[in-house]
Amino acid sequence: MACGPEPAENLRRAAAFVEEAAARGAQVVCLPELFQTQYFCQREDIALFDLAESIPGPATDLLGQVARRRGVVILASLFERRAAGLYHNTLAVLETDGSIRGLYRKMHIPDDPLYYEKFYFTPGDLGFKAHDTTFGRLGTLVCWDQWYPEGARLTAMQGASTLFYPTAIGWHPAEKAEYGEAQYDAWRTVQRGHAIANGVFVAGVNRVGFETGNIRGDEAPGLGLEFWGGSFLADPFGRILAQASHDKEEILLGDIDLDLLETTRRNWPFLRDRRIDAYGDLPRRFLD
Repeated sequence: MACGPEPAENLRRAAAFVEEAAARGAQVVCLPELFQTQYFCQREDIALFDLAESIPGPATDLLGQVARRRGVVILASLFERRAAGLYHNTLAVLETDGSIRGLYRKMHIPDDPLYYEKFYFTPGDLGFKAHDTTFGRLGTLVCWDQWYPEGARLTAMQGASTLFYPTAIGWHPAEKAEYGEAQYDAWRTVQRGHAIANGVFVAGVNRVGFETGNIRGDEAPGLGLEFWGGSFLADPFGRILAQASHDKEEILLGDIDLDLLETTRRNWPFLRDRRIDAYGDLPRRFLD
């Protein structure tokens, strides 16, 4: 999905995409990270906290109506206003009856050039989450979480069949020529690794387009970001089942065979062979 400067229009378009995906047979529909706006974290601006909304709120109400009308599960990444001065990057799981099945608050929060998320988002306090839905037990993580095997493992250990990573990641224009291919390959490779190591399906769901963080005409200074799209679905062997382009909006459909989880884990018993007695140092920052 490409995101424009008007939040209301982005929400309307997202709902229309969900409708179309459902009409084409989708049962679970995942939207990109913070799809209601251009990626505003390219700068630090107190006024942009006004973009946040409560959950439940207007976005979950509208998408809940779509979920109920179409009989689909929707994974929606939202800028949550939890309380005065307390905000999260939150994924809401909307059930087929329009209700909110659960929330996941992004655990790993980046702070890099043009990705100033620590200014806006409090780290999640719900832990890593898997949610029982009409169409299976789904793991929900968000963007920066995708680089951490610990989050994938703890979510898979709750019985998730699929790990979803709604994402907003792109190239710095000045870096694309030298590093762009390697950066995208690393992004896809690490998530394929989560699929293999945990015997699960993994879906990385990114936005596309060049953005300057334009919110109703208010743009961030600098060269902007080119979001690299490239959304994909991988199976428990890490094989790519569905792949989107880098430069256009697409509804990416893929079939998940839950029987493949059992088959894969019987032949590659990585969960069985974990030495859980030997990992006691993992909660430490570094082993000096």
